[in-house]
Amino acid sequence: MKAKFLYSICVVALLSVTNSLAQINLGDKISGAVGNGLNSLMFSDADAAKLASEGIKKLDSAHVVAGPKDGYTLRLNRVFAKHSTENGLKLNYKVYITKEINAFACADGSVRVFSGLMDIMDDNQLLAVIGHEIGHVANHDSRDAMKAAYRNAALADAVGSVSTKVASMTDGQIGQIAQAMLQSKYSRKQETEADTFSYDFMKKNGYDVNAVESAFTILSSLSEGQSSDILSQMMSSHPDSKARAEAAKKRAESDGLYKPYKQKAFSNKATSTKVTTPKKATPKKKK
Repeated sequence: MKAKFLYSICVVALLSVTNSLAQINLGDKISGAVGNGLNSLMFSDADAAKLASEGIKKLDSAHVVAGPKDGYTLRLNRVFAKHSTENGLKLNYKVYITKEINAFACADGSVRVFSGLMDIMDDNQLLAVIGHEIGHVANHDSRDAMKAAYRNAALADAVGSVSTKVASMTDGQIGQIAQAMLQSKYSRKQETEADTFSYDFMKKNGYDVNAVESAFTILSSLSEGQSSDILSQMMSSHPDSKARAEAAKKRAESDGLYKPYKQKAFSNKATSTKVTTPKKATPKKKK
């Protein structure tokens, strides 16, 4: 398959910078020293969500978002809507129409899936990838990523609470937040923990856990093919997909659940249901 590959994670599992970054207006350059004294006790999940909410608006505006009747949206509704409150989180989701392969979840609960990813993965594989991204939010990795973005936007030294600063952010500062979100990197430990969350998510909800290994195998195969040059940034910040696939396989074997996964049929086309109006019965004439 010659689809361009870019499996990136915006706030919670960034795998690389997308081409759409060039479309983001970063506004005026921000001057001032970056705060170094901010710690997790001073920066809460709620603070991270406020900043992510502004950043995701910027990212949404830089992409073509599938409409409510689009086949991609309808499929994601069917596959993912039931999990919109997963792990106590309040998740919202949209599809970006692009050939790039990407999925990310943000600190405010925003889940974004690129149509390119939906073109190569079935429902179980798609859920395995999304489950990984949700794992970063649930594990508070996204809070740390947003804290870094907060510092990069030179807001940490400003006077006032995070809420006050968010309300008064300039367009340039919001752009820097969005850019920092796209450039965030997670440790291998965080990635491994998100992989574990994905496996547990699949198992808990009765899905085929072997789709986790299969999804990583697809990513690994694409990274070794014609799209390897596009994946250079992603591969530098994330563990080898092949190794992660092997880890998922070993977990399934340990649970006695392993069997080679065969990709299921799927479609991203909107199917119209033809509504037929029943004919009214013609009363019989009395003789």
